[in-house]
Amino acid sequence: MTARFDPTEYLSDELLARIHARAAVHDRDNTFPDADLDELRDAGYLSILVPQEMGGAGLGLAEASVLQQRLAGAAPATALAINMHLVWTGVAKVLADRGIDDLRFVQAGAAAGDVFAFGISEAGNDLVLFGSDTDATPHPDGSYTFHGTKIFTSLAPVWTYLGLHGLDTTSPDAPRMVYAFVPRTEVADGRIVIADDWDTLGMRGTQSRTTRLQGAIAPADRVVRRIEPGANPDPIVFGIFSVFEILLASVYTGIARRALDVAVTTAHSRRSKKSGKTYSQDPDIRWRIADMALRYDALPPQIDALCRDLDSGVDRGAQWFAALSGVKHRAVTAAKAIVDDAVLVAGGSSYFAGAELGRLYRDVLAGMFHPSDPESAHSTVAAAWLGPIEPA
Repeated sequence: MTARFDPTEYLSDELLARIHARAAVHDRDNTFPDADLDELRDAGYLSILVPQEMGGAGLGLAEASVLQQRLAGAAPATALAINMHLVWTGVAKVLADRGIDDLRFVQAGAAAGDVFAFGISEAGNDLVLFGSDTDATPHPDGSYTFHGTKIFTSLAPVWTYLGLHGLDTTSPDAPRMVYAFVPRTEVADGRIVIADDWDTLGMRGTQSRTTRLQGAIAPADRVVRRIEPGANPDPIVFGIFSVFEILLASVYTGIARRALDVAVTTAHSRRSKKSGKTYSQDPDIRWRIADMALRYDALPPQIDALCRDLDSGVDRGAQWFAALSGVKHRAVTAAKAIVDDAVLVAGGSSYFAGAELGRLYRDVLAGMFHPSDPESAHSTVAAAWLGPIEPA
């Protein structure tokens, strides 16, 4: 991160205040934050990772992480939704930094205001990037059609392009994992059906609806990668995994910071009938908030270190995947613990659905479902330290 970086240049206090004020409404009404997206687009936020020469801000992941932490403190669902767009622009940056321009159109589109959604998750597919239940059928002109169902497709009401993957089982070099982008016009043509099924406990504003691909067409110039399935060192796999994990960790770290700030404010304002003093003077409350701060303080430096290494092309070898899944896991579990403690500090008022801590309590739960889940993270780290499990 450069010394001159000023987060308020991209997310002003006034903009964050407006976004924060709308967050409870979108949670209550289960609606997408259109006004947030409009204001963020106008502020150039969609292109913060796009090079300056292409009309973007030219920021690195270190700066983007700080901004996403800041946005998540105002509105977690807005930050998580925007995260999925930033993943693709981040992958484009990772590839471009390594001399691969396959996603240059993503950078150009983001600079023009296009929104890119993330269509990778599939029900029951624990292979994630290493396999797909979506069928990818090739055509002589290089285009592909996709049949399958994607879940948790954030930005469902507004995306311009959906980045997805599928499995090609018919080409001469099959099987091949195919990464491609399909345009929004496929919805109007009936080849993509977006279900109105997002009725969840938390993160309601993301509107991460189920997406059914019914012959959705990706033109040849939007088929960006064909690779072997399974554990693959291809740059697009590394790019997606690294940016996804880092930005997820950033969002949940932002939630943790907001919960800590609310707890501190509450401790200074609540007064004990027994002692007559504010709860900030209660030794048990002081210990609890100190424990929250100890958990939180460890997160931003870890994320920053990974961002800097990724931005500068440091080769961590096989340890990269352990480090990335580890930081996401630690951020999510720490955020959950911090929000739990904040609720205890605030007391019964946080139990109301409209209370901010009540919303954060529900929002933070979503972190457990994102890859890498706890089982996957532990398996990845165990393999990095102990080696793979020996065959039976």
